[in-house]
Amino acid sequence: MNQVQAKSLGQLLRRRRREMGLSKRRLAALTGMGDSTIVRLEQGRFTAPSPAKLSRLAEALRLPIADLFALAGYLIPAGLPSFDAYLQAKYPALPRSAAVELRNHFKRLEVHHGLQLDLPTSDTERLDNDQVGAAA
Repeated sequence: MNQVQAKSLGQLLRRRRREMGLSKRRLAALTGMGDSTIVRLEQGRFTAPSPAKLSRLAEALRLPIADLFALAGYLIPAGLPSFDAYLQAKYPALPRSAAVELRNHFKRLEVHHGLQLDLPTSDTERLDNDQVGAAA
């Protein structure tokens, strides 16, 4: 990220923080960052914020993560993760059998409502679907 991008990102973060009535200290606490990190980000002096920091800021400030990534110069994936990858990231303790059950439930809803959802699938999911279909 260049200096112009860093300044733009900082201005957005400061404006949004103020709109929400948050102090720098409160935003730091909400994101698990130090006060000095928030100050440097808002002043445009932080030219390489990590994606993890940007994610925490987006959540705390209720901003689209894609906006912050774009301002920071990070590439944003065009597609969505596979259903399995999403479930694993969002619910790490969810058993694999439950993920298969959820996928099958979505398929039933798709048929019931006459939709074609085209959930992104991984190779693992395709194998699971083949096994479920063979067992039925």
